[in-house]
Amino acid sequence: MKKNVIAVLGTVFFVSSISAQEVKEMKPVQMEDYNRWSIDINTGTTKPTAPLANGYFVKTFDLSHVDLGVRYMMNNKFGVKLDFGYDKFNNSKNSLPLESDYYRTNLQGVANLGRIFNFENWTERFNVLAHAGAGYSFMTSNAYSGTDNMANLLGGLTGQVKLSERISLNADFTLIKNAQQSRTFDGNANAVGNGFNGTMYNATVGVSIYLGKNKKHADWYFEENPAKKLAELDKRVGDIETNLNDTDRDGVPDYLDVENNSITGVAVDTKGRMVDLNKNGVPDELEKYLAQNYVDKNTHADTTDALMVKKLINEGYISTYFDVNKATPTNDSADGIAFMLTYLRSNPSISVDIIGNADETGNAASNDRLALARANTVKNTLVKAGIEASRLNVISKGEDKSVDVNSRDARRLVRRVIFQVK
Repeated sequence: MKKNVIAVLGTVFFVSSISAQEVKEMKPVQMEDYNRWSIDINTGTTKPTAPLANGYFVKTFDLSHVDLGVRYMMNNKFGVKLDFGYDKFNNSKNSLPLESDYYRTNLQGVANLGRIFNFENWTERFNVLAHAGAGYSFMTSNAYSGTDNMANLLGGLTGQVKLSERISLNADFTLIKNAQQSRTFDGNANAVGNGFNGTMYNATVGVSIYLGKNKKHADWYFEENPAKKLAELDKRVGDIETNLNDTDRDGVPDYLDVENNSITGVAVDTKGRMVDLNKNGVPDELEKYLAQNYVDKNTHADTTDALMVKKLINEGYISTYFDVNKATPTNDSADGIAFMLTYLRSNPSISVDIIGNADETGNAASNDRLALARANTVKNTLVKAGIEASRLNVISKGEDKSVDVNSRDARRLVRRVIFQVK
């Protein structure tokens, strides 16, 4: 069992030790790409398993280990680490009294498994480092005088959670094998064997503090996958092409077009809104066309135009607007009533629905009554102008909830009367 463990540790250390040669063969990375230095601080439990004299047992969960390491990453995959560790061994409840202190210093190779195995493909917050190395250690005990000097090999795994670009949280598990350990960990007997006869474990948590002027540390640095970059570029180009679409063909791209359904051929502003300088709800070019062909001439030019006018009326382009809580049309929207008067006179067989609307502010029942009052006002105006009442059907649509109730300008657009040609 010990030979297998030693072989594994030796392999990890060998891989780390040849990393410098690999660095020379790898494509060089500019120094400014990432930071390379870090300070690793950990504390936790220690557990020596052998050798121990009969009747002596060490606490399993005793917060009696600390270590401090300075690490330098030669690239984002391999590095070296110099660290110092201290362990204090105390007896458990079922043990004879013991008290020993263990000190070590090690030079280790570090392999960044997260970058070697491309963790960035599925996470950029979790990482794993493997470390292994050799060093010098010594132990003192209240059971003997002097020090027990020895060499050691160690290896372990460190899980990392990135808290920021400057610090990560660590959880480490390390196995230490002592060579030529003369005394048992309790200090009360001679250790048996002349090889790697001491075994202990450390389980710790701590932090890595990253040093340097760059944004990222080598632990977390990776180059973007070229295929991923190309896919992102293709998406950006596709998004640009989509944004440049002009659905209503008014010359304003969709991503800038506030009114994406403007009538083809009608002048629009830089935001794609049909120009309506007198703010009566009818685009100026359309209003001019209708006035020339249907108000001044009082006749239809042809069937196609008649159908178009009916369609425009039914879609709400001819409207009469009202102020808050008012049933009298605003002065600048009386043109809508004038247009409908001319249209009905020119088409004596046509009847219309006069549909009143209100915004969402206030009581719903009151708004229903207000919308009906607005429709009746328009009807009465048309009747007084000579249109038969039987051709005019009044409807209250109540509250129009199609706009943002918190927007004053939006609410102004729905306080209106529209028409439906039958």
